[in-house]
This record gives sequence, C-alpha cells and structure tokens, in this order.
Amino acid sequence: MAGAELLAQGVEADAVDSAQLVLSELVGNSVRAYGDCVPLVVEVYVTSFGVAVNVHDPDPGALPRRRATPLDSAEAETGRGLGLVDLLAPGWSVRRSAIGKQVCCRVPAETAWPSSS
Repeated sequence: MAGAELLAQGVEADAVDSAQLVLSELVGNSVRAYGDCVPLVVEVYVTSFGVAVNVHDPDPGALPRRRATPLDSAEAETGRGLGLVDLLAPGWSVRRSAIGKQVCCRVPAETAWPSSS
C-alpha cells in the first residue's frame, strides 16, 4: 500500500523501494520485540526532502540497537536490518511519543511533482 501511494505521489521507483525496505525493517523489529499483536502506528508520506517513514510502538524504553553484524556477512542470518536503515535513511532517530516511542526515518528522494507555472 505504501509503495503504490508513493508511486502515485511521483516518488522515483528506487526511493519507493528504499522506503518500503526501511518500513519493513522497522515493523519487523517491533514485531520481533513485542509479538505478532503489537499495536503499531505507521506513517509514510512525501516531504520536500524525500519520504518520511515513522513507526510508533508502545514501549518508550526499548530502543533499537544495532548489532555488529557486517552487511556483507555470509554467515549471519539476522542483524543487518538497522545497518540497512543506516544506509537508506541516514540520520534516523528515536523519540518518545504519546503512543510510546517513534522511530523517525527520512529516505532521500526526488519527486516528479509538476512544477507550478
């Protein structure tokens, strides 16, 4: 759903793919941490700098932690997710929210918005 809407908003396909991967990693981390029934709020929208991807979960104390797993490790089966988020959405952050906490990411993107003349 996020990908279709971003494409409809004129976001380039590579940025849409990146935003979908970031979203998948963040939601997957929350589900692994809290279980299949964790209540999440997901926001994906286009801004002047690209695509904002925000995921809220109910635990303000549990912060995402990067593992020391190299992205090119042939043996590792897990642990690359936040490394990918680092690459695709540099400078992501975590802040408290009314729900619990919010992981905020910005995926750089060009949009095909028509110029106003």
